[in-house]
Amino acid sequence: MRDGQGGWPLDDRGAAYGDGLFETVLLRDGSPLLWDEHLARLVRGCHALGIPMPAERELAAPLAEAGPGLVVLKLILTRGSGGRGYRPPASPEPRLRWQLATFVPAENRWREGVRVRHCRLRLGIQPALAGLKHLNRLENVLARSEWDDEGVAEGLLCDSDGRLVEATAMNLFWQRDGRLETPRLDRCGVAGTLREALRERLSIAEVEAGPEALIAAEAVWLGNSVQGIWPVVRLDDADGVERQRWSLAPLHRGFQAEAHRLLGYPLPDPT
Repeated sequence: MRDGQGGWPLDDRGAAYGDGLFETVLLRDGSPLLWDEHLARLVRGCHALGIPMPAERELAAPLAEAGPGLVVLKLILTRGSGGRGYRPPASPEPRLRWQLATFVPAENRWREGVRVRHCRLRLGIQPALAGLKHLNRLENVLARSEWDDEGVAEGLLCDSDGRLVEATAMNLFWQRDGRLETPRLDRCGVAGTLREALRERLSIAEVEAGPEALIAAEAVWLGNSVQGIWPVVRLDDADGVERQRWSLAPLHRGFQAEAHRLLGYPLPDPT
């Protein structure tokens, strides 16, 4: 693991208040995957928070140090230091840090599918931050602490009104009545870069739906730009009681293949 540009001063607003953004980018032999989507989301985040956007050459500088194979680049951009309490500085001087780490995807989850569960925690509704990958991720931390069963790969999150939003670290997709769907993210949640790329290539409807939509689904998937797509084969409630089960089928593999082409991952064999 390699870190760029040292640590954080104690008065950094990202460390003190979560006042910043981050991107987690998969690199293959030094080349970033879905780079345009990552930059576009970072631009949206900078605009929403009022943080100056770094030059692309600054953001791309770590790529030369990545080396061969699969590597994950984590970029962290904060507002920097300054201001008084919560009041931000009038002319922020952003601070950019980065980290490189070798990566091995969980291929067994591609092949075999995963078991997931509902979380008790509910995401707060805040449209001003919806879709952004900001540094305030305590809700995700608390949700992930709800289970320690290694057989459970992810937890699903609803907002405070009971609408499906996402998993703790992945976006959620399903097919219902022959139509691909994903939760609408205009109230909370992270608009993942793989999600955005797939929506550009496939007809995926953004919907408002509760957990009952998954019970009616023909197939369910989780995905992000690092892990790829995991088919869901079992869904539990927050107490670990099974609610639904799916058998892997060509339907699961077709959607997975679309995502894996974007990431350079092996295409799954039809089931």
